[in-house]
Amino acid sequence: MSRVLFVTNGHGEAAIADRIALELDAIEPRTGRDHLALVGESCSTAMDEVGPRAAMPSGGLIAMGNARNLVRDLRAGLLSLTCRQVSFLRRARDRYDVAVAVGDVYALAMTLLTRRPTVFIGSAKSVEVAPYGAFEARLLHRAAVRFVRDQGTARALRLRGLEVDVANAIVDLFSTRNGADVANAVAGFEPALALFPGSRDSAYGAAAFLLNVTRELAERRSALGAVLSVAPGLDASRFASDAQRDGWEVRPGAAPSVPFVLRRGEREVVRGWHAPLGPLLEKVLLVLGQAGTANEAAAAAGVPVIAFERAVDQKARWYRQRQRGLLGEALAVVDGDLGKAAQGVIELLDDPARRERMGAIGRARMGPAGGARRVAERIALLLPERRCDG
Repeated sequence: MSRVLFVTNGHGEAAIADRIALELDAIEPRTGRDHLALVGESCSTAMDEVGPRAAMPSGGLIAMGNARNLVRDLRAGLLSLTCRQVSFLRRARDRYDVAVAVGDVYALAMTLLTRRPTVFIGSAKSVEVAPYGAFEARLLHRAAVRFVRDQGTARALRLRGLEVDVANAIVDLFSTRNGADVANAVAGFEPALALFPGSRDSAYGAAAFLLNVTRELAERRSALGAVLSVAPGLDASRFASDAQRDGWEVRPGAAPSVPFVLRRGEREVVRGWHAPLGPLLEKVLLVLGQAGTANEAAAAAGVPVIAFERAVDQKARWYRQRQRGLLGEALAVVDGDLGKAAQGVIELLDDPARRERMGAIGRARMGPAGGARRVAERIALLLPERRCDG
């Protein structure tokens, strides 16, 4: 049986790998699919978790010269973890037929330690915000197959002599339509908003802020309601208990996918959502998002996204600037002051032409669906059985 090792360096990257692995399973169901998460703990549905991994204080956000987060991670054992991961990858050569790096060139450099045919899926960089440099391009030469997220980035790398394909698998992440409970999650909300606090530990604090914004909005719009996404690996009961301490009345939801309901007086204002985001994105008018990959998936679905600049948010500056560069006007960034945040949302709710324009820009920036399938097909071609058939 052939085996493929996926190596990722972020929560969003792990989700991308999982989606590609699901497509690979459909193409070659007898292929083993393992996953090494260089950053954080991961919980996959289509891969088996292997190798050393540990959650770090930064949640993996140590790029762009973030020295403070790097120091925190070093104190928490990052160097030791990295050494153990290097050792694991060097020993992995005889176990795998193909290795797949998802993320940036750090993930690629680590994956190349396996000395197996390597597929690179560059989800982190784009000429729209941070082009690949000369050193990174040289490292990309060592991959057998290379994918980047947009045509502009592919053209820039081709000018450096690299053969590059385009596939933005983020577009496919939440494409599932199996959402029987979503109608109940948004029932009575007019309009219905989605709240995306993120998938790292910082999501709990971000959710408290988003709930405060929603409370302010509900006072101005009597039928407005929101659905709070609880990402895999996060604790729905902690979101509920935090909300209760913040003055919300908490009641249990009617289904596992709706784990809790938050009320103000006699009215339900927020419902939790612990299920795939695809069905939810079909039902909401806006996303209020402090997330990374989920924000991009919303833009790909044509849903306008509002993010908030908060001093306590580790992503507030460089990460949000990067995301704005990737998404353009599909993402509105609003001041994190509660009154200004609510007013920014109200203004967008009252401007359907702007929302339509944001949705169109998001679809164009993120590209078409099907990238995960194209990547999986290329991986399959590198497997020994396919090479022999060719």
